[in-house]
Amino acid sequence: MTNEEFVCLVSDAETKLYRVAKSILRNDEDCADAMQSAILNAFDKLSTLKQEKYFTTWLTRILINECYQILRSRREQVSYEEYMENQESPQEGGEVYRAVMTLEERYRLPFVLYYIQGYSVKEVASILEISVSNVKIRLSRARGRLQDMLKGE
Repeated sequence: MTNEEFVCLVSDAETKLYRVAKSILRNDEDCADAMQSAILNAFDKLSTLKQEKYFTTWLTRILINECYQILRSRREQVSYEEYMENQESPQEGGEVYRAVMTLEERYRLPFVLYYIQGYSVKEVASILEISVSNVKIRLSRARGRLQDMLKGE
């Protein structure tokens, strides 16, 4: 893969990457940091990509790992004020967006990858490194919880 092809593929995947990062980190600055680190790591490790058709899936997995790394490194450093600011989720997207963002991460991430990003169940399983049946279970539980939340409002 040439550098130009890499840049084109990253540009095509940028929106998807942002949505995935946002579903984990919820903070725009952290999302930008995670995306930048993931892209740099992907460029450095480009030789480990086995098939170019899985580039976006591979890059998404790298991004998820970067997001988790940011969460681990910032877990102990967050002030109370910053924590409270992050609890006030943006009003973009209305009540459905807020409901999705209140799901536990284990349900929110497969939901975002499948329904918003358009990955197949098999691709979500590969990205999250869980079984296909586990993805289906998490999607079902996410739908049920969202339905309960939205009926409650």
